[in-house]
Amino acid sequence: MTRTTPRHVASRPGTTTGPSHARALRRHTVARTLGMGLTAVLAFVAVGGATAAVKLTGNITAVDSDKLLGADRPEKVMPEDPNADMPLNIVLMGSDSRGGDNADIVGDGTQGARSDTTMIMHISSDRSRVEMLSIPRDTTIDIPSCPTSSGGQTSPVSRSKFNGAFAQGVLTGGDVESGALCAQKTIETITDVQMDGFVVVDFAGFEKMVDALGGVELCIPNDIDAPKADHLVLSAGMQELDGDTALKYARARTGEGLGDGSDLGRIGRQQELLAAVARQVMSAGTLADPTKSLKFLGAVTGSMTMSSNFASIQGLAGLAYSARNVRPDTIAFMTAPYMYDPNNAANVLLTDEADEVWDNLKHDRPLSDAIETESDDAKDGDKDGATKDGAKDDAGTGTQAAEGTDDIDATPVADDDPGTTGDAEDGSGKGEKDPEPKRTRDAGEEAFTGADVTSVCG
Repeated sequence: MTRTTPRHVASRPGTTTGPSHARALRRHTVARTLGMGLTAVLAFVAVGGATAAVKLTGNITAVDSDKLLGADRPEKVMPEDPNADMPLNIVLMGSDSRGGDNADIVGDGTQGARSDTTMIMHISSDRSRVEMLSIPRDTTIDIPSCPTSSGGQTSPVSRSKFNGAFAQGVLTGGDVESGALCAQKTIETITDVQMDGFVVVDFAGFEKMVDALGGVELCIPNDIDAPKADHLVLSAGMQELDGDTALKYARARTGEGLGDGSDLGRIGRQQELLAAVARQVMSAGTLADPTKSLKFLGAVTGSMTMSSNFASIQGLAGLAYSARNVRPDTIAFMTAPYMYDPNNAANVLLTDEADEVWDNLKHDRPLSDAIETESDDAKDGDKDGATKDGAKDDAGTGTQAAEGTDDIDATPVADDDPGTTGDAEDGSGKGEKDPEPKRTRDAGEEAFTGADVTSVCG
């Protein structure tokens, strides 16, 4: 039996759209944010001032991954346009280390550390799209020998689960940095794509981040009772999750209302949660409130481990400014295509379709059909009344349903406020609303954007 995701892999070759200086700038003066790692990075735009940046970057644990990984790595493919920015591929990891503050949050006696949540964050060279690609933790792979933060080497491991790479690095090197280095090295070996660095956020960082936002609103489609996730109990419907509950939800795998109890189902829920966090940052006015911004950034960076190229004032501020126009419908979430491992029913294998994704990743092409490109908008503009700038069509939306979507005419109930564009007179950053989503997609099974509906609460 096979099961392949996502259903909308972009396999067609295409040309990358032009550099950011050649594109019309939309009215988005407040930085847009996404996920655990980049949310903090982009928010530096709103914080402003070198003093704040020095204070916050001083919180971050950093390691020079480029130096430690050496020269024997995949070749970096340069953009065709020499004036374009470089595309970026950043490994984002959620660590379950029980050290430090995490021991108080999850005191289950588990030793060591794993990365049960790993995504490749691809930022296109023209900064028009950000794609978050999840790699299932139970993927059967060969772990290569990896460098540790102290200059040592781990032993290679054959036919291991993917998340064993992070654990192998921590076991040998004795720190989270070594775990992240081994995960990055393993991803480069699997994909033949050079990663530009990594960001690790632990339990404490994620919980504090959500609390700094004042909670996050999420659609819970079924009643949940998950004893193994620290006795998580949630009722179906729209729920406001605080940091503690959001962390339990992100970790929950087995129990009532959680599907088949697999990590694959959990990946979809984690993607939905991260999309909701990003939208909450936008709708809550976090970036327009300096006090709240500093509290939010301090909470996240205090529990961050990063590669040194990003853990600096220049690295964070430069990346933040270049990605300032990111918005919900240009942030996509997807899962690497897989099938069940015939030799181990608890594991999965990456499929040939994944090779297409890696090739698109390497050459800065869209990884899926989730984000509409300018060429798509131009092609459909006359038919649907849409424009390249996301103007509303006759149905009152600026997003088009994917070809073959059965419920194109459905009117789902969104699981949050999809955000706003422009600036309100009060400086809150909340002006004209982004187009309401029209397309419904199955998180984990299909690629989706932060503007799509993935769960329906009625």
